[in-house]
Amino acid sequence: MKPLRLLIVRPTLATGGADRVTLTLLRHFDRQLFEPTLALMRAEGALLAEVPPDVEVVDLGAANLWVAAKPLRRLIAERRPDVLFSTSSGTNITAARARGKSGGPRLVLSERSGLVRDRPPLKQWALTTAKRHLYPRADCITAVSRGVAGDLERRLGLDPKRIVVVHNPVVTPELARRAAQPVSEPWFDDDTPVLVAAGRLESVKGFDLLIEAVRQVREHHDCRLILLGEGPLRDALQRQIENAGLAPHVKMPGFVDNPYAYMSRSQMFVLSSHFEGLPAVLIQAMACGIPVVTTDCPFGPAEVVTDGQDGLMVPTGDTAALAQGIGELLANPDRRRKLAEAGIISSRRFTLDSSLPRYVAALTGDTQ
Repeated sequence: MKPLRLLIVRPTLATGGADRVTLTLLRHFDRQLFEPTLALMRAEGALLAEVPPDVEVVDLGAANLWVAAKPLRRLIAERRPDVLFSTSSGTNITAARARGKSGGPRLVLSERSGLVRDRPPLKQWALTTAKRHLYPRADCITAVSRGVAGDLERRLGLDPKRIVVVHNPVVTPELARRAAQPVSEPWFDDDTPVLVAAGRLESVKGFDLLIEAVRQVREHHDCRLILLGEGPLRDALQRQIENAGLAPHVKMPGFVDNPYAYMSRSQMFVLSSHFEGLPAVLIQAMACGIPVVTTDCPFGPAEVVTDGQDGLMVPTGDTAALAQGIGELLANPDRRRKLAEAGIISSRRFTLDSSLPRYVAALTGDTQ
């Protein structure tokens, strides 16, 4: 039996969780089942060089999502894929428009976050309206969490039989190896506790609240924060750090190729987001063996962490509660150790071995 021609579409290959999941799938899909091609709106991004050498990358040359449907439709006509798989919320719209109402390849869309986020109202309305109109065209929609799946049913009125919960395969065999690799960071050479956070520097991640929480924590506990990631709020966050007198205690090294080496050497991981889908960095930090403090944001953290058993959960947007959670763990090394040990066990629910078969089933149509 010939492998299925699989066309995966994304905006770019930047540094986000969905980008890394796409790479993981490309590396581990059985080539006897799938012959993958990757189509990018723009062939750019920090992770582009990590695409497996046997995967062709096609540059659609599209300036934005709204004009990408035409070149994607043309590519579909040329390559005649068996399956069209979008791994980005934005390109889900593009893929559904390009495939059309019927015929052509099996259409699988992956929704990775809640539909309502901190967007301008007009943009939020336009995206929700487009998805309500276009998502029924999909043969299958994978949701990264039960919360996201429920959100799709409620807000878009989708048939729940077409929605399959597939957790991100974020705990891979490579993670432990990379976590053990050396990292050049002087802060790990002394006894001052280091907190780590990671993500795109944008408002949805709540890093401004985290910086303020660190300022409050430092009134009672010595600690430092390493904030990994890049994004549009870099300058604003750097000003906040300086104005709070935290410049000697907070670093923003930007994008790093191996965040797991930082995680495994830190005393705590903190997730301060307002919205998520299924936060990969939270799971990966747990797999790296450090305790976590997370906001109870929609959606995902509550499906990863059981408060008080394998991590601490605090109300979303509550800086004082975030500071209290961090301070509580800094003051209690024994509790940090117990939460970290339980977190390693909990993270095993999100391994490649558990997620990959569910992705394969969604793509092939064997979801029964």
